[in-house]
Amino acid sequence: MDSFCRGHQRTKAGRVGTIEDLAALYGEVAAPSIVKEVDHIHPVYRPFIEAAPFAVLATAGPGGLDATPRGDPAGFVHIEDDRTLLLPDRRGNNRIDSLRNIIADPRVALLFLIPGVGETLRVHGTAEIRADDDLLSRFAVAGQRPRTVLRITVSSVFFQCSRAVIRAGLWNPDSRIDRSHLPSVGTVFRALSEAAIDGEAYDQALPDRVANTLY
Repeated sequence: MDSFCRGHQRTKAGRVGTIEDLAALYGEVAAPSIVKEVDHIHPVYRPFIEAAPFAVLATAGPGGLDATPRGDPAGFVHIEDDRTLLLPDRRGNNRIDSLRNIIADPRVALLFLIPGVGETLRVHGTAEIRADDDLLSRFAVAGQRPRTVLRITVSSVFFQCSRAVIRAGLWNPDSRIDRSHLPSVGTVFRALSEAAIDGEAYDQALPDRVANTLY
């Protein structure tokens, strides 16, 4: 009986529980998937970071995992050198889940997305939280400095192929959903607070609040 059949027999009942089970189901890694991973920001990967206006920052800590959006004009993640990235932490809700995690566990991952481009770029490394006065000033926008800047030491960089983006129709205009088809932010707050928060008032104030507190 070949390895695929053995793996299928082990896993057909449900849970895949071992590395061997995974290997039997998925087979060998294709050579290009190995070649594309490097331990620094290679010149061919630099343009992806410089063109990305959006990234997802992943962290882990005692309280669990966190994945949070980060966005600004393209190039907002600054390439200091081929092993160092600088990421400003813009104004938010002050939960600072990702920053709390980094204090406990410096490992981070970034997923860069570029509108209209199928490939994404993945960066792994470790981060430290910086509040140097000159560094904060470098990332000021409209006179507003970030509270902190992440200094990320890169350990791994590789691109992800376009299959997931294509399957999702992510950049296809026909896939866009009208915001009114989903619960408004005020509706969510009203439901979760059992009406302690006035959802209608929250929705009315939200556009101005967001516009006035971007930075």
